Amino acid sequence: MFDFPPAWRSVRDPEAFVDALMPDDFAGLLTAFMRRIRASASGVATEIGMSREAVNNWRHGLSLPNRKHRHKLVDCARYLRLSEAETDRLLASAGFEPEYPVGSQAPGQPYADYIVGLFDRLQRLVPYPILLLLSQAHWGQPPFRETLLATARQRYGQDAVLHIRPPYSVGAEARDYFSAIGGQCGFDGVDSDFAFEAALERRLAAGERVFCLVSRFEQGETHLREALAGILRGLSEMYSGKLHLLLCGGEGLAELKYQSGDLSLLNIASVEHWPDPGPAELRALACRELPPTQVDTALLSRLELECGGHPALIDEALRWHAAHTPWSGPQLGECLAGSVRLWESFVPLLGDAPARTRVEGWLAQAVLGRAQPYLIDRMLRRLFWANLVTARPGADGLQLEWRCEAVRRAGRQIIAAWSDAGA
Repeated sequence: MFDFPPAWRSVRDPEAFVDALMPDDFAGLLTAFMRRIRASASGVATEIGMSREAVNNWRHGLSLPNRKHRHKLVDCARYLRLSEAETDRLLASAGFEPEYPVGSQAPGQPYADYIVGLFDRLQRLVPYPILLLLSQAHWGQPPFRETLLATARQRYGQDAVLHIRPPYSVGAEARDYFSAIGGQCGFDGVDSDFAFEAALERRLAAGERVFCLVSRFEQGETHLREALAGILRGLSEMYSGKLHLLLCGGEGLAELKYQSGDLSLLNIASVEHWPDPGPAELRALACRELPPTQVDTALLSRLELECGGHPALIDEALRWHAAHTPWSGPQLGECLAGSVRLWESFVPLLGDAPARTRVEGWLAQAVLGRAQPYLIDRMLRRLFWANLVTARPGADGLQLEWRCEAVRRAGRQIIAAWSDAGA
């Protein structure tokens, strides 16, 4: 069973102390994060598809990940069960762009009204207040997590809010899995699924109303996830209206919702999709990066046009603007089309010639078809969850469109590069 370093054992939320206890250099950070869950170099290497020697070179400060291995470092962060802030800190220490530029910020103005409405909807759900919050790539999981938790504490009370982050490792034993979750909830002595269920039931049986935020519910071993779902479902049924659940994730959670009929917890849950930023959200995000005097209607309009609501592109556009005032000419669009994060999203989808042919045809279209609660076409589904495609209102209802012109330009450039290489 993994454990936190001795200095962290006496605190309820060790993540709150990461800034004070963690080193700043890449080798030191990686080593500290690996030690936190007792991960070996060979374990990390196997998980991310690198050699053990390469991982050891990173740990010992002999080398840094090169530009083409940024996605390997993101996989490493997931394996090490890092939070969004920790993931971005590890990436920054290696000289890479953040993975979650705007979706894991501390409490603030962006999406405050939406989050209040989200809790209003959750509390109106009867008899089972269970809500799935789905978000596409490059938002945090969940987006604006601290704002969600702060709002929950206002609604339910400080001690009635639980945050579960299921372990990522597919090799976790049931004892370790539920011990970790029990610790996150502040339950002592949890060493099994039964002990976790009993601890949570004691609170509900006492008449307490409990809110539980579950981040990345889709992670880990299938049988452990099903056990957790069964516990939450059973307690929801037994204590109707007392256990309020907000389960957050992306493509994996959507797959569980629509393809796993045995997870009835998900079948009876309502679904929300994290919305694109509107004018108020764009203004609030821009004011975090730029002086308020520079955030005018023209800037917000161009942000909306050039980025299409894509959080990573919004982040890059604001940083570009800070260094290239005023905005003029096509340079911004060219910069965004070359975004590392766009290329990392596209390249895994275009590995074979038939896929490139299909996507090339779609890149010539403004509309890719009707949006559906669950996209049956696997390629369209992957484009959607990679945040390259989105659903927007059209003449005949919601329709699928490319996020923005920068996304289409990036796709064309990647396909052209494959053609030039003779692939």
